[in-house]
Amino acid sequence: MRLSIRHTTRYRFATPVAHGIQRLRLTPKETQGQTIVDWSMEFEGAHEQLTYEDQNFNHVTLVSVDEGVTEVVVSCHGKVDTQDHAGVIGQHAGHLPLWSFLSQTPLTRPGPKIKSLIAKVERSEDGMVGTLHNLSDVIRENVTYGTGSTGVATTGEEAATEGMGVCQDHAHIFIAAARSLDIPARYVSGYLMMNDRIDQEASHAWAEAYVQGLGWVGFDISNGISPDPRYVRVATGRDYRDAAPITGISFGAVTEDLTVNLAVEQQMEEQQQQ
Repeated sequence: MRLSIRHTTRYRFATPVAHGIQRLRLTPKETQGQTIVDWSMEFEGAHEQLTYEDQNFNHVTLVSVDEGVTEVVVSCHGKVDTQDHAGVIGQHAGHLPLWSFLSQTPLTRPGPKIKSLIAKVERSEDGMVGTLHNLSDVIRENVTYGTGSTGVATTGEEAATEGMGVCQDHAHIFIAAARSLDIPARYVSGYLMMNDRIDQEASHAWAEAYVQGLGWVGFDISNGISPDPRYVRVATGRDYRDAAPITGISFGAVTEDLTVNLAVEQQMEEQQQQ
């Protein structure tokens, strides 16, 4: 499947920026079942400084915000070919050793609520993948998907206690539980083609767990499935902070408004041939 993606992020500042740096993880990865056909990024109110791969093999673009601007626009667009591997990414690669995905972070550290969810998970006769799907089901049944009650700094334990969260929170809870069961787990940020609409207000997030014999396997807790060809992996890490699409700092200004416009759609065969 060939997916066409357009992603625009617009920052508005209350006062002119004196100086600012932004770290962008917005370029998809080349991984099993995913090939980048083309990808480009454009900036208004900022300019590219350098690009590099971080410890998780994420493509990172570092940009400097132009002095005196009150608005920065980051626009990405491109095409990605995807295949169905039932969510299996394969063996571990990256600068971080596999064992580093067993230790908890401040965002994933489990408390009483997550531990109570773990206790509800039935061990599957189909093996570890089946058990992890059971874990995903328990999280989805006990933590309702809903916006407004959590933010980027919300921990998995806080979202589990609240009983409501978004895909980021579902992923953090899953990661916390998997690591508690001595299963390496990591966070994934990316894009998802929705069946009912093209335009979206945010990118997507899910989790991956390392299963012996298969390697990394994806679990979209919010939708109760393993990723299929509608998914595009962009960045991975131990939690959201390692894989956040945009992070950075600015001096002399406070962000007043942030808007995201995202469109993901399938490109038809006749379009590919043009």
